[in-house]
Amino acid sequence: MSRVGKSPIAVPKGVDINIAADQITVKGPLGSLSQSLSAAVTVVRDGEELKVKPANDSRNADAMSGTVRALVNNMVIGVTKGFEKKLNLVGVGYRAQAQGDKLNLTLGFSHPVVHSMPKGVKAETPLQTEILIKGIDKQQVGQVAAEVRAYRPPEPYKGKGVRYSDERVVIKETKKK
Repeated sequence: MSRVGKSPIAVPKGVDINIAADQITVKGPLGSLSQSLSAAVTVVRDGEELKVKPANDSRNADAMSGTVRALVNNMVIGVTKGFEKKLNLVGVGYRAQAQGDKLNLTLGFSHPVVHSMPKGVKAETPLQTEILIKGIDKQQVGQVAAEVRAYRPPEPYKGKGVRYSDERVVIKETKKK
């Protein structure tokens, strides 16, 4: 059995979990998330924790037990604490400004870049060169951060561009005569 799938999921107080035949819904103080379940796994509530078990002895069921356990755990964390990704802008004149559900970026192009945020994801700009992307869905927060970074990924010679706050850019040496 999957090592990840074996460990139980702790359910904190204030989180309501509804397990249907093919779907699980998690409601918490920050919102509600739902995920469809594979037929290869069963999710059982045992007091203050959830256990994910494979429905049969196949390799697929074993693999899906770990996957479903990770997804449900991320849902529980998302509705209680939420997720955030921090991006930094490195470059002269590179700026960001959050306005409602839009993120205005000045990234050295001849035009400003406007990225509209999907429902459930918010962007904040505590500094002009710092972007915080927050939400309850881990996958959606990561996807939005990747889309914003894709406008101007860090280049290897000067390191200019949009990068994650914990990302290390290896600077290449320029060509010598």
